[in-house]
Amino acid sequence: MMLRAAHIKPTIFALLAVNAIVFATSGRASEGLDALAWFALLALFEIETRRPHWTRIRRYAVALGLLRLAATAGVTVAAVAYLREREWIDAANAWLWIGVVIVLEFDVRAPALAARWQRWLTGTSIVLYVALAAVALTWFALGEWLDGYDAALWIAAFALIEMDLLKLSSAAGTESAQLRS
Repeated sequence: MMLRAAHIKPTIFALLAVNAIVFATSGRASEGLDALAWFALLALFEIETRRPHWTRIRRYAVALGLLRLAATAGVTVAAVAYLREREWIDAANAWLWIGVVIVLEFDVRAPALAARWQRWLTGTSIVLYVALAAVALTWFALGEWLDGYDAALWIAAFALIEMDLLKLSSAAGTESAQLRS
């Protein structure tokens, strides 16, 4: 049976949820925290891009902001824990993803500024994703199949998010151009 495009993102989200549960229940504490916090950030990012009107309702905006702060703290604590545990591949992966999110946040929260720096942001994104792919391949080469699979799945998830953002910004640009006509 062929998987339809409309089912790809929900399938990836479901697989990531399963991975988060696996890491939370069978991994080190830092791995569990990392997996759950990243999944929460992904879900929040999806909510904010799919339901942007929610961010204009004060109580929703406050709740989303507090959840984002808690998840961001979890990601940061886990990334620091990887360094303290001398888990260098996990640490590299975590800090590279933090870089990806910074670029995405810049694109979403400061679109006018991002448009001026688009070439630099695109180049930075490419470097970050190539490095993340290298981390995934490293895990596979070391026989760490779950880590490699999880890393590849996250790359796919963020690629879909970035494609959605490109569609949204393209639609916004078209709408803006039509308003000026």
